[in-house]
Amino acid sequence: MYILLAILLLAILITVHEFGHFLAARAMKIEVREFAIGMGPKLIGWKSRKYETAFSVRAIPIGGYCAFYGEDDPTGKSKDDPRAFPKQNVWKRLFVILMGPMMNFVLAFLVAAVFYWVSGISIATGIDPYIAEVMAAGPAYSAGMQAGDRVTEINGKNMLDGTMDTLLDTLQDWKAGDEPLQMTVKRGDETLHMEMSPVWDETEKKMRIGVTIGGTYRTEKQAVSFLDGFRHSWELCVNASGAILGALKDLVTTGKGLDEASGPVGIVSIVSSEVKEGGFSAFTQLLVLISINLGLMNLLPIPGLDGSRLVFGLIEVIRRKPVPPEKEAMVHLVGMVLLFGLMIFFTFKDIMRLFN
Repeated sequence: MYILLAILLLAILITVHEFGHFLAARAMKIEVREFAIGMGPKLIGWKSRKYETAFSVRAIPIGGYCAFYGEDDPTGKSKDDPRAFPKQNVWKRLFVILMGPMMNFVLAFLVAAVFYWVSGISIATGIDPYIAEVMAAGPAYSAGMQAGDRVTEINGKNMLDGTMDTLLDTLQDWKAGDEPLQMTVKRGDETLHMEMSPVWDETEKKMRIGVTIGGTYRTEKQAVSFLDGFRHSWELCVNASGAILGALKDLVTTGKGLDEASGPVGIVSIVSSEVKEGGFSAFTQLLVLISINLGLMNLLPIPGLDGSRLVFGLIEVIRRKPVPPEKEAMVHLVGMVLLFGLMIFFTFKDIMRLFN
């Protein structure tokens, strides 16, 4: 079921993207030859009598396309046909190309806004400390403490009061000669009692028990107004876009994150596991983030993607004459072959990762 939900999420994003191209083309009176969701063999199909557009749903749910009449024709057979896409006004073509990624941004913004209106926003009300790491040979290690434990009481004093300071101060205030600390520790559903004496850390100049302490936030939901929902949605989209562009920059300049990059199989695997854990909230948040990612990636000037087509359109605006359509078509066709090869490579990596 969760795999199907992940595929549904991708199908929504692809449909919205291609529908953006489709609606813009209809508005600009540009002929759409075929509108397809998915790739590969056709499962179902029908044809519009009014516009002669073929609609289809295909077997492999990893993409889709909105094919315009005379687009990407390397033979040049349609170059003199007034219906052909390259013969349309350049500004109309730029608008049609841009509307695909823009629809992904609009979808992300609206879904996030509705999500905030329905569920509210999470406000941090405190923080609960936990043991993130236990160092070998320290007092905590000798007492049997483990990563993930929560210290609930020390000498009868509550440590979970919404701050990390109480626990840290209690440990650091201990002095040589004091009685060992009597700790109550929660490990899952189990309650444990431990006794230990901190030791002086000469490097840190403080008492320590040999652990790294982390914290988890306490949160509560707060309702938001109509305008606040838009504001929080805008902030989320801007921050997510910045993080995605930053990760992309690191990938290109240093190769950081290449091992973590995933293809369609990996994305389905990640989405299905996250939705299984987080439910509808995780589904909505992933839809927003992946939609922004899809919009940004399509704007990159890579042959075969919308960004490359925008570049050719802008070159035409600057030169005041188009690049020969058959040459542009060859660039996009070569780019599509390379993109499919890259998709196959990442799919192979995803499958091997799943087996491992």
